[in-house]
Amino acid sequence: MMIGFDWIIDIILSPEVFIPLVFPGLLTVTLTLLGIIWLERKLTAKVQLRYGPLYVTRRLGGILQLLADGIKFLFSEQIIPRTVDKLAFLLGPLLLFTFSILPIIGIPLSASYAAITSDLSLLIVVALLVIGPIFFLMISWASNNKFSSIGGLREGYLIISYEIPIIISILAMAVLYHSLDLIEIAESQSGVWGILVNPLAALVFLIAALIATGGFPYEIGEAESEIVAGYGSEYGSILYATIMGAGYLRQYVMSLLFTIVFLGGWNPVPGFIPNSGIFPGVLIFLKSLLVMGLLVFFRSVYPRYRVDQAVRIGWQKLFVLSMVSIGFPIILVTIGIGGVIP
Repeated sequence: MMIGFDWIIDIILSPEVFIPLVFPGLLTVTLTLLGIIWLERKLTAKVQLRYGPLYVTRRLGGILQLLADGIKFLFSEQIIPRTVDKLAFLLGPLLLFTFSILPIIGIPLSASYAAITSDLSLLIVVALLVIGPIFFLMISWASNNKFSSIGGLREGYLIISYEIPIIISILAMAVLYHSLDLIEIAESQSGVWGILVNPLAALVFLIAALIATGGFPYEIGEAESEIVAGYGSEYGSILYATIMGAGYLRQYVMSLLFTIVFLGGWNPVPGFIPNSGIFPGVLIFLKSLLVMGLLVFFRSVYPRYRVDQAVRIGWQKLFVLSMVSIGFPIILVTIGIGGVIP
């Protein structure tokens, strides 16, 4: 009996299962979204002199409001319009959710604990990240609705304007550290974090991540004041919640990737004792929460851009900055500076 129990525990604690399903995977994501969306609502309410969510768990500041919203969506009737492509309409949100969270399998928690051990783990995560937006287009097309189509077109314009800069900014750090392995990149930052070595690449990544996740001021594809709910206009019930939650999932994954590449991963703040006794994954998670908190704060202080403004920023500013950010490490490597930076 004990042998069977130990076998189950070993399976659960194996990185191939534990990372995608428990930490920092599905279970952790669920709890994180409860907190980060509550924080976003509260920050916005404070800045705009409102109360924010208080109806559910008022004494706790309404922190369980999102859970109540989720239960409401779960038991709401799912209405499928007659004119939609039914198979694509139903599969779109599920595939979007799946590919939004799937890149977590490539995120290592320490030098010896990773679900995927590969010299190309950075490329694996980036490749999985860029697949997700395809399903926004699939959802808008399957809805057979003009508002959904407009939202899908807007999202398409944004996709081609942010993907190249975000990939170049990541490759800039790969050039600097002579590696496409996330473990090696994190280990190379034990002395100096990547954000200090190449702050321009970090800035490009953060702005592109905002565009990629539909965060303010780039909430353009689902701008409800202009096109109802964009690509999600025909959706209701749990499928609508799945679509709207996908942006936060992508934001969470990108925050984890930013932490590994630019914030030293499991390495503490430079100057502190490296072996702090804290499980390395906890440091990665805490850093990623700080990054998410910064990204959701922009909702409170920035108005929404027009789609042409956002695309212009992507091509005329982010693309140029990303080329400069990769040119810098190429020069360093050319003159013999680069690789593992102590």
